[in-house]
Amino acid sequence: MSSVNKVILIGNLGKDPEVRYINETTPVANFTLATTESYKDKNGNRQDITEWHNIVVWRGLAEVAEKYLKKGKQIYVEGRLRTRSWDDKEGNKRYTTEIVADNFVMLGKKEGDGAEGQNSYQSQAQTKHEHVGEQAPAHDQIPIDDDLPF
Repeated sequence: MSSVNKVILIGNLGKDPEVRYINETTPVANFTLATTESYKDKNGNRQDITEWHNIVVWRGLAEVAEKYLKKGKQIYVEGRLRTRSWDDKEGNKRYTTEIVADNFVMLGKKEGDGAEGQNSYQSQAQTKHEHVGEQAPAHDQIPIDDDLPF
């Protein structure tokens, strides 16, 4: 049986993406995303819990992030968890867990426009069908089984 490593987040950018280049040709962008849960405590006061997520995007998606994403912007992110380790200067083993994003959608209002809007971006690997010579069916051509229980 196969396994699944899928993360879906909606949150706000904690900082502008930082872009660097691997081998001078491959861009990679890093930024933080805040997600907040709210609840009422036993006294009826609203409490917020904010989680900070480290997001990584590669190649064309990194270039789009650099151009359009800004601190505070709300986005929808899809990706997968990845944990890396390294040894610091003192020889201690360090770990970090990050989300490697396959795509994101900018939510909220467009800059300079009062209208609500969405802009969706995804990695090039996601836009190509995995089987060579086979095209993905169009959305309206996917068969629907009416006997499904959900």
